[in-house]
Amino acid sequence: MGTVSRRGAAVALATAVLGLILSACGGGTAGSAPSITLYNGQHIQTTTALVAAFETQTGIHVNVRSNDEDVFANQIVQEGARSPADVIYTENSPALEYLQERGLLAAVDPSTLARVPSQDDSPQGDWVGVTARVSVLIYNTTLLKPDQLPTSVMQLADPRWAGKLALAPGETDFQPIVTSIVKSHGRSAALAWLQAVKTNAGAHVYPDNETVTEMVNRGQAAIGIINHYYWYRARYELGAASLHSAIAYFSPRDPGYVVDVSGAAVLKSSHDKQDAQRFLAFIVSRKGQEIIAHSHSYEYPLGSGVTSAMGLRPFASLQPSPISVGQLGDGSAAIALLQKVQLL
Repeated sequence: MGTVSRRGAAVALATAVLGLILSACGGGTAGSAPSITLYNGQHIQTTTALVAAFETQTGIHVNVRSNDEDVFANQIVQEGARSPADVIYTENSPALEYLQERGLLAAVDPSTLARVPSQDDSPQGDWVGVTARVSVLIYNTTLLKPDQLPTSVMQLADPRWAGKLALAPGETDFQPIVTSIVKSHGRSAALAWLQAVKTNAGAHVYPDNETVTEMVNRGQAAIGIINHYYWYRARYELGAASLHSAIAYFSPRDPGYVVDVSGAAVLKSSHDKQDAQRFLAFIVSRKGQEIIAHSHSYEYPLGSGVTSAMGLRPFASLQPSPISVGQLGDGSAAIALLQKVQLL
């Protein structure tokens, strides 16, 4: 399997077969309304509102298929030129870089790329950044006080966190942190860190960030690593009175302080590249970005000069690791290390 896979050949093959069976639904036909097919690896909260507004504005129907971004990336590689997908929309950049390296993405219209800061787009121009998230600590406010928190992600390897740390290493959000540590401290140090945090997490290794957030909030674990928006969504869903957790940021430029870019691309094999490019242009337009800015996705809009209206720490004030989307690459090095310590 390709470097992005975590779910195994059976899942990817099954979804590929399903995609081929349904491929007739992927594009408009003579006498019918135009349509495109979107492989959606983003959270439903973000995608649903964007798709509804795009359909209303353009009359173009979007067939949405949702799954993990790594599953879709491997599915597209298997499908090749037969893929029914026109657009892929991911949570993180490595899945897009993985497809770009294999020559499966079409160049994004320059006018679309121009709406987003260049550092948040594909270095080669084959995908466009849409939103951003930042990795943070989540901690239980009954079990820990702010002055007890680590200031660097590397400190989570300390034995003091044994039995207290929660992780979701299978999440694609976790891979950029590992890549960032490799860049800052080297492969050997990153491997040692992974082995230590695996030991510290013990039974608190969970399948996703939602579970990490829940378990820390309940006090089953004292501290964890998530992207910021999981905590904001939990606060919205549970209500502030039911929240027993808070988030904290690592020290400026720490390798654990990573901005993750969510992006979208048009497949080179798309049979309706014009409408697919229209979808990309819409989601980074002022209208599309304002939808994100006022939604309960709690992500940072990246395009058209729009800023979040949801009470987040201002994006411009963040001081993350300087690692770029190009340096994050396709995540293969991080995946190899996670597999080596059996966290994948």
